[in-house]
Amino acid sequence: MSNNGNTVLGILAGTAVGAVLGILFAPDKGSETRKRISEEAAAKRDIAASKASEWRDSMADSLATQKTNLNDQVESIVSNASYKAEDVITTLESKLKDLKAKNKNLQKKA
Repeated sequence: MSNNGNTVLGILAGTAVGAVLGILFAPDKGSETRKRISEEAAAKRDIAASKASEWRDSMADSLATQKTNLNDQVESIVSNASYKAEDVITTLESKLKDLKAKNKNLQKKA
């Protein structure tokens, strides 16, 4: 992943340097060249800002979806645990009832 990121960054940097050098060596006046560089830089900045905004919105949507899924999973786990606890309590109450009956029978015999 890091290697791919470095490759993309290298390609973008090379493209930017090539564009700037192409403009600098074009047979235009200096003021025209500077104006074109400024315009291209502004256009690239706007594109980068737009992409960053799209990425931010996409990440926010993804995080909201994941948060909802996590909340649903936690609620399901808590609900299941509650039912299991209720089953355990019912079983223990039944065992206690049986033990009380056995104890009562033992006390009658003694």
